[in-house]
Amino acid sequence: NPRTPRSLPRPPVSQILDPPLQYAACVEAASEGAIDNCWGFIDGTVRQICRPIHLQRYFYNGHKRVHAIKFQTIVTPDGLIAHTFGPMEGSRHDAGILRESGLLPYLQTEMPMRPDGGLYCIYGDPAYPIRPELMVPFGGNHVTADQHAWNSRMSACRVSVEWGYQKVLQQFPFVDFKKNIKIMLQPVGAFYLAAVLFTNAHTCFNGSETSKFFDMAPPTLEEYLA
Repeated sequence: NPRTPRSLPRPPVSQILDPPLQYAACVEAASEGAIDNCWGFIDGTVRQICRPIHLQRYFYNGHKRVHAIKFQTIVTPDGLIAHTFGPMEGSRHDAGILRESGLLPYLQTEMPMRPDGGLYCIYGDPAYPIRPELMVPFGGNHVTADQHAWNSRMSACRVSVEWGYQKVLQQFPFVDFKKNIKIMLQPVGAFYLAAVLFTNAHTCFNGSETSKFFDMAPPTLEEYLA
């Protein structure tokens, strides 16, 4: 049912971030000191489906010009997709999915504080709102040279989200074959969630492009499943 979003089970954030300083330190190093409190990168992925007979406008994504379902994810520096929420209709905006996921209130109550009393945050593209727990690039018509440089350094890190999506499709190509992804006839959301789970398991054994970029080893499979 596309109106009943599923997600991977969410352990406490303190368990995801063990310790949180490791993630933030890896992002700080990779971003050349652009940010020192970011632990992951949020984005939405559009997964194309076979054109449905009913409710076509709900699943039509005008940006990609395809019928699709969407998932919200967070990729962490160790290469894991640490959070997955969906499926949602392809017509939904990323900011609306974020609101429906309840992720920000969850982080507000569960996120551990930094040793200096400050907050940790995630980083996303300009589609998301600015919040204490969520940073986005500088925007507007008057971006300074320093702000543009900061955006560029963070963009080089945020591409890790795309690497995570690519790995899921490389390991499980069937979730990218739209003719076999038939909404209302199959549990298409569960297919993608299972693919993410097993891709994370593969990363625990073999690492990933993301973990190499941030120079952070993933957990063992036993630690991940604990």
